[in-house]
Amino acid sequence: MTQEPLATADTIEPPAKQVGLVKAVGILGIIGGVLLIVVGIIAWIGVTTQLTAENITIPDDAAAFQGQQVTGPVTAYVQAEVINKHALEASGGKTYAELPQDDPVRATVMQASFLRASLFTSVVAYGVALFAAGMGVLAILFGWAIHRLASVPVVVKRAPVAP
Repeated sequence: MTQEPLATADTIEPPAKQVGLVKAVGILGIIGGVLLIVVGIIAWIGVTTQLTAENITIPDDAAAFQGQQVTGPVTAYVQAEVINKHALEASGGKTYAELPQDDPVRATVMQASFLRASLFTSVVAYGVALFAAGMGVLAILFGWAIHRLASVPVVVKRAPVAP
């Protein structure tokens, strides 16, 4: 006598725990991610608008972007480096802190230092805006994954069925 294998039937059972809060967290992650992207874009546009309004043109002795207007993080960085180069040339290679207090060139080097700091601040602001937008993308992906996982926690069990 051969024994025939028992037939099985799939049964779907609802999850044992409530997952409503988990779904809500996923949705909040998606909303937060969208907000981070929007804030990052607004910050980027704001910094670009302010830099463009200054009408700064990169001089011909710059390493790159000669004659172009400063409108973004790379051109702001290049302009800051040119300012440093000119300040060091004017001071004989000395920084503001290295110059004697009564040196008339010290005021020029100080102003160059302030201008560089302002340009570097805009470079950092671009970085923060890009970071916020990148974190927004990650928050959307994580929120979507959490929500999806909470929406599909179905337990499938195999139970033998009598013939």
